[in-house]
Amino acid sequence: MSAASTMVSAPGATAPLPLPDLARARTWIVTDGKAGDETQCIGLAETLGLPFEVRRITPRPPFGWMAPWGPIDPRDQPGGRKGVLAGPLPDLLIASGRRAVPYLRAIRQASGGRTFTAFLKDPRTGPETANFVWVPDYDDLRGPNVFTTLTPPHQVTAARLAEARAAPDLRFANLPWPRIAVLIGGDSRHLSYRSVDMRRLLRDLTKLAEGGCALMVTVSRRTPQNLRNALRDLVAAKGGFFWDGTGTNPYVPMLACAQQIVVTSDSANMVGEAVSTGAPVLLFDLPKTYIRHRRLFAGLAMMGALKPFIGRLENLEYQPLDATPVIAEAMAKAYADHRARTA
Repeated sequence: MSAASTMVSAPGATAPLPLPDLARARTWIVTDGKAGDETQCIGLAETLGLPFEVRRITPRPPFGWMAPWGPIDPRDQPGGRKGVLAGPLPDLLIASGRRAVPYLRAIRQASGGRTFTAFLKDPRTGPETANFVWVPDYDDLRGPNVFTTLTPPHQVTAARLAEARAAPDLRFANLPWPRIAVLIGGDSRHLSYRSVDMRRLLRDLTKLAEGGCALMVTVSRRTPQNLRNALRDLVAAKGGFFWDGTGTNPYVPMLACAQQIVVTSDSANMVGEAVSTGAPVLLFDLPKTYIRHRRLFAGLAMMGALKPFIGRLENLEYQPLDATPVIAEAMAKAYADHRARTA
C-alpha cells in the first residue's frame, strides 16, 4: 500500500447489502481529495460493507491540466511498486472528480477490463468511460450504464442519525429548543459570497436567534474568514453552538437533533445530507448558484422537503430522502453482472 492510501472499514455504517461477491472485492476509491467527491464514494462503499483503500491522486502539471482527456502522471503507473496506484489492481474502483478520470481509464486498461469501474458524476468523456456511472437527475448524461437519482450519495445514514439521537452530543445538551442546524458552505469556482449576501444571511439568522432559536453552526474550509468570524460572534452574543474545528466533528449529531436545518445553496451535497433527516430544510439562496443545482432544489421543494430561508421557520413534512442505498444496490448489481461476464 502506498503512503497516499489508507485502508478503511465501515463501523457505524448501514448494514451491508446481501451481495456475497462484494465481500471479496478489493476496492479502491480514487479522487484528488476534494471532500465532496470523496464522501460520495465512501458513502457507497460503506453502504455495501466494503473494506476499501482511499487513493488520493496528485498529478503534476501538465497532467492535471489535461484531465479528463489526457494521460496520468507517469510516476503513477497502475500496479507498479511506487506511486499512488502501486500494488495489486483492485477488483472494484469507485472514482469521482475530473482529475480522476485518466486514472480510472489507466486502471481499467491495465487490468484488461477485469476491474469494475464506477464513476460518480459526469466524467465529461462519455458514459462508456466506466462500467457504471451515477449522475444526479439534473445532469444531462444518459446511457444504458448510467444511473440517476434526485439526491447524491453520502455518509449521513439512517443508522448514524439513529445512533446520534440515542446518545446525544453533550455539547448540545443545554441548548434550548428549537435547535436549528446551520450548514455554511463557501466560495467556489461557480460563485463567491458577496458582502451583501453575508449581511443578508447574518440578518436572517439573527431573526431566528432573537426569536428563541438555538443556532448550531458549522462552516467549511471554503467559508470566507470574515463570515466565519461574524457567525462566531453571533453565536457568542445570542447563544448556541459554533464548531471551531476542535473536538470531534459534530456534523451528524447536529443534523440528528435539529428541528430545522438552514443550508447554503452552494453545496448540493449538504442539501442532500440535510433532507436525509426528514427535518424541514431552509435554503439560503446565493446568486450565481449552479443552474443544475437549482433543478435539484426545485425537485426537493416539490416533494415538500425544502423552502427558501427568509429568516423564519417553516412547517414542512416529508419522509427522509436518502438515495445512497438505492445507488449502492444498482452499482452492486452492475458489479455482479460484470463479474459474470469476465469470469
